[in-house]
Amino acid sequence: MSQSPPQPLTPDEEALVRSLARIIYALPRALDTDLVREQHMPLIEYLTLMHLSEAPGRQLRMSDLATICELSVSGMTRVVQRLEKQGIVRRVRSEEDARGWNAVLTDSGFARLREAWPTNLASVRRHFLDHMGGLDIRTLAAALEKVAT
Repeated sequence: MSQSPPQPLTPDEEALVRSLARIIYALPRALDTDLVREQHMPLIEYLTLMHLSEAPGRQLRMSDLATICELSVSGMTRVVQRLEKQGIVRRVRSEEDARGWNAVLTDSGFARLREAWPTNLASVRRHFLDHMGGLDIRTLAAALEKVAT
């Protein structure tokens, strides 16, 4: 049985695909620029603190944190080392596996996240959500989640 050839994209589909390809790079850069300018905190550090704050006990295995943040384990190790020097994250041996390490958000790290949160929120609204007027955000979020998984 032969498959039918793929259908060309409509102009609207083409515009959507091209816009998505651009936003994948442009949005994180814009958020990072705002966070660095106003908080002296790169987006990857903000995301690291955010994910740790949402985890049980404010800690995650380093490899899991790397996956959530879309980094290699070595890349996440470098981020966590920078945050450790600031006293906002610490690393502890995993209780489940003595060979593994967990990153733990400290109280000062949680305070730092709360300090940076308004900048991130304003940036997300300005660069993304303010442009979604009239769209069904729930449906859009569900569709993008399907694509991501």
